[in-house]
Amino acid sequence: MRTLTLRELNRAFLARQMLLERKRIGVLRALERLGGMQAQWAPGPYFGLWARVEGFRPAALERELRAGTVLRPAMMRGTLHLVTARDYPVFFAALRDMPTWYQPHHVEHALKAVAGARRLAPLTQRDMLDHLEHEHGHADELERRRIGHALRRHAHLLHAQESSLWSGRPGRLLFHAHPEPDVMDSGAARAELVGRYLAAFGPAARADVAEWSGLRVGEVADVLETLEPLRHFRDESGRELLDVRRAPLPPADTPAPVRLVPRFDNLILSHKDRTRVIADEHRGAVIEGGWVKATVLVDGFVAGTWDVEDTRVRLEPFAPWPRAVKREVEDEAVRLEAWLA
Repeated sequence: MRTLTLRELNRAFLARQMLLERKRIGVLRALERLGGMQAQWAPGPYFGLWARVEGFRPAALERELRAGTVLRPAMMRGTLHLVTARDYPVFFAALRDMPTWYQPHHVEHALKAVAGARRLAPLTQRDMLDHLEHEHGHADELERRRIGHALRRHAHLLHAQESSLWSGRPGRLLFHAHPEPDVMDSGAARAELVGRYLAAFGPAARADVAEWSGLRVGEVADVLETLEPLRHFRDESGRELLDVRRAPLPPADTPAPVRLVPRFDNLILSHKDRTRVIADEHRGAVIEGGWVKATVLVDGFVAGTWDVEDTRVRLEPFAPWPRAVKREVEDEAVRLEAWLA
């Protein structure tokens, strides 16, 4: 079984995430190729597509959001993602029973409230909680919130498109009732989801798939069995890694240009072992509680953080960059500032 070095895994990851070179690709194809994009921070997907797509403009994503071809549901790990309307039924079916903040009895209560909540939509979080109290008798605040979380998933109450628009978001968050997708076998949906993960983030261990998706490791192992034959590798610590056939595996010495990756990007969050893109000693400087900072990639690895203040990019290296690297990072920052102008 072939052993893949850390740099080989890094280059495979960057190639599949379109971070070795920007691609000429439409918004829908990009989102599907990337396995969705983390959208906890609403501007994140715009910055993430700028880093990956040649000539990307915010209006291109806004058009798809307004048309309903891109959605903002709670998906992998129960966190907000942008996914295409084509992918939503598969992702929902795969993650419908994913363990999350609520328990099975919360789901039972939520299912009784689905029809009424969908009739009320568009509605706010408070509208939903009041409905659960007044119409279904759930007085405890924490219990109502857990039931409400389950209700949003099972009633297909998704964030309104306006919440993800670059040109401005409303002061209050509204949930809209998305058309209920056709019922799909969860096993087939999970096989599709895991295969898509490997294509976008692999080669990967079972624990990596579980970390990204929110499924249990045992559930992931069962799905992977159905996807065989897969490619099997090991990393330098001896962990078994699995991969779909014909996915790119660039040489370790493939050049990796500087990239500015946004807050909460799945580049940082998609593996249990994140050393393929960020050294363990730097994780604390990037991930603080539930907050994930925007990162600077140098030679394929996280070498600092960045932020925008009044349309100017502020750079924070972990250690002083060599002069040539500093110039390359600053040039990329200037390009981002020009895009923001």
